[in-house]
Amino acid sequence: MDITTLDAAFWVTAGAIVILLILSAFFSGSETALTAASRGKLRTAADKGSKGADRALLVTQDNERLIGSVLLGNNVVNILATSLATAVLTKIFGQNGVAAATLIMTLLVLIFAEVLPKTLAITYPEAVASRVARPIAVVVFIFSPLVAAVRYLVRGVLLLFGVRTDPDSNILAVREEIAGALQLGHSEGIVQKEDRDRILGALDLNERTVEEIMLHRSGIEMLDAALPPREILDQILQSPYTRLPLYRDEPENIVGMVHAKDLLRAMHKLLDGGTGAAKGLAAFDVMKVSMPAYFVPETTTLDDQMRSFLKRKTHFALVVDEYGALQGLITLEDILEEIVGEIADEFDDHEENQIAPTEDGAYLVDGGMTIRDLNRAHDWNLPDEEANTVAGLVIHEAQMIPVEGQVFSFYGFRFEVLTKEENRLATLKIRKL
Repeated sequence: MDITTLDAAFWVTAGAIVILLILSAFFSGSETALTAASRGKLRTAADKGSKGADRALLVTQDNERLIGSVLLGNNVVNILATSLATAVLTKIFGQNGVAAATLIMTLLVLIFAEVLPKTLAITYPEAVASRVARPIAVVVFIFSPLVAAVRYLVRGVLLLFGVRTDPDSNILAVREEIAGALQLGHSEGIVQKEDRDRILGALDLNERTVEEIMLHRSGIEMLDAALPPREILDQILQSPYTRLPLYRDEPENIVGMVHAKDLLRAMHKLLDGGTGAAKGLAAFDVMKVSMPAYFVPETTTLDDQMRSFLKRKTHFALVVDEYGALQGLITLEDILEEIVGEIADEFDDHEENQIAPTEDGAYLVDGGMTIRDLNRAHDWNLPDEEANTVAGLVIHEAQMIPVEGQVFSFYGFRFEVLTKEENRLATLKIRKL
């Protein structure tokens, strides 16, 4: 082979290697951009008319096929470029050409086909993803038969080791992705604690049930329908609540619900009736102004219950178990508090009264306080799967009803029972170990 032919072959091969390196950079950058781009941002851009963002959303719907096609193209061009470089350098340097080709191509691929395009893609993922979506879609279409065969082969090999893959499942759920981003933002000081708690509270509504946040039946204020009208009026006026359940004979037998305004309007009308007002008031029947009680099962999710409240245009429901026995009471305000935090008025006992710091760094906590509220107040991570309240958690872990003065340690905290009311743990002292 003469020197002219050698020079021509060298330059043609060198040009081919450069083109292959550009293709390798394209595949590497496209893979990084399409996997790192936020689908939420792409959707926003697509809604504003960006066709590139819309194509990027379509391409990333099947991540397994996308990644398989891009990796296949990337490996083909990298191997071909290295083979051409080895062939050319072997002719020039002999046996030393293999080592030279390995060193030179490693540096070129690492710098220009990996680090540089991936750095650019990770810096502007949505913009790069929108630009490369069209050519990548063509690549995916061309390689799809081969990628499908490789996909089934990989699943078969994994199945031999007992690993089952679900092609339709997302690697990371949207909710978990949002929650993780909020936690990361909070730890870095970008997201305020209150903002994080509000968004996470809204995301949790579909995962939690009314049983977890309801007012237990032991704390429900009720009206006895058999009481004289004056006693009913006195109780309504002294109560901090505007809606009270009505029962007859026993508290389990709920016969309706009375609104304070309805009762007061009816009694005011009687009192304006002249000389027979007192007699009419004595014969007043509270059932005439009552409304039917609204019962919901304790397993109803907070999201479904909130939608039901809004649809029925009511704020008040009684919670029953699978046997129909009364378990508690839930209001729309209770659900909203899971999102925005405690909503207090002049009649409420403020949540701060449930937690009191001590001089030794511990906290005095009301046993009836929910674990979720305690966690939100101090950024703790006490589990609430087995119990809703702090007292319930201590009883569950102790597997007994503790006595005053008993101390337990679990989940990195020290729990001391300070006071009891019958079998209920009224006050606990909690210190982080």
